[in-house]
Amino acid sequence: MTETALIDNVIPRTDVIKRTARIGAEIRNIKLSGDLPDQMISTINGLLLEHKVIFFRDQGHLDDAEQERFALRLGKLVPLPTLGATKGTMSMLDIDSARGGFRTDNWHIDVAYVDAYPKILVLRGLVIPPEGGDTVWSNTAAAYLDLPPALQRLADDLWAVHTNAFDFAVIARPSEAERKLYEEALSKKRFETEHPVVRVHPETGERTLVLGCYVKRFVDIPKYDGQRLFDLFESHITAPENTVRWNWKQGDVAIWDNRATMHYAAKDYGDQHRVVRRVAINGEVPVSVDGRCSVARVKITMPSSANIV
Repeated sequence: MTETALIDNVIPRTDVIKRTARIGAEIRNIKLSGDLPDQMISTINGLLLEHKVIFFRDQGHLDDAEQERFALRLGKLVPLPTLGATKGTMSMLDIDSARGGFRTDNWHIDVAYVDAYPKILVLRGLVIPPEGGDTVWSNTAAAYLDLPPALQRLADDLWAVHTNAFDFAVIARPSEAERKLYEEALSKKRFETEHPVVRVHPETGERTLVLGCYVKRFVDIPKYDGQRLFDLFESHITAPENTVRWNWKQGDVAIWDNRATMHYAAKDYGDQHRVVRRVAINGEVPVSVDGRCSVARVKITMPSSANIV
């Protein structure tokens, strides 16, 4: 049975509402749980590979445990390397604006500073402000295809160093409470990994761009030239035609392919309360177009007094 026939057999195409031509689809009339049949899980994975990010409304029946049970059907769960679990479960990351949660209003690939960063993320909306708080995703495979052939060849050859010890103050404009939380968490561990700027997706074979705010520098490229290259490639990734914007409601679930997207959570809701919880699924070490694998260069547990910002 072809993938299209499988999707039509399990989820009617009328329940798959594309959000844009290039990225994003809302899947209707499904109640997510850890008890879904294997064929349904396979179909959801197929839709994820096709649309890069998929959305489910009205999933208020999920609690933390059931969100994890569902996510486990997509692969092994992993905690954030610098924080670990935050809700007393094996992998739940609680992002709560009232507790100075980490700012994510920058374009990024989740946990790209490690070699085998998560392949899939499952995010659930618990407390959603009445205005603002949207998340935007971009299709990094489409961005690569939009590059002129000469720039594709250049990107194919480039490697970049990603680190969690980036300049948080410049990128995220933190409050004092956010800065202290960041310093406390990231002063204990430092990660630095070399990734190809273009990786080959292990399931679709697509070439996708690997960049975002964790990039520190390009390998063997002077800083000044590297910044110009970074800005050039990022401009293709974040071009409006490559993006989809999701307006959250309480009980929504978003699932994205972290190997083929970047995302940005808009901090445009002022002092209103926002809580989302995220589960990560273990990923593969990226492979470049010439078959080389990403390499972890630094993995250091640092003294608690160290300051890496």
